[in-house]
Amino acid sequence: MTKMNVSNAAAKAALDAYTALLNVGGAGSLVIYSGVAPTDSDTALSGNTALATFALNATAFAASVDTAPGARATANSISDVNASNSGTATFARVFNNAGTCVGQFDVGTTGTTVIVSSTTFVSGQPCSVVSFTISL
Repeated sequence: MTKMNVSNAAAKAALDAYTALLNVGGAGSLVIYSGVAPTDSDTALSGNTALATFALNATAFAASVDTAPGARATANSISDVNASNSGTATFARVFNNAGTCVGQFDVGTTGTTVIVSSTTFVSGQPCSVVSFTISL
């Protein structure tokens, strides 16, 4: 079986097109959940609790950069919020302004796509997204 490889230019274009989906209709959101992550972003949630909802900027991501090989896009600044529920963060989903889920990502304090200050969310207490970086 042959592994697919794309040029850096193609990776950048694909990543920019993907992140643009988050800007449809205005600012989207990043929702942090507890529980077992569904198989993919098209699979319905099952027994998961939304711990916090972060508003994305109207332009959610800066233009991607060439990482040779591939590309990387980093979310623009995400403001802190207070947790809506208590629990341990295990995954995140991003939604466009129309409420359509555009992706599902891993969450942690290091080495994950969505990096949070702590994976322990306490209802009513401040929580923050340190970074949200997608690589292709």
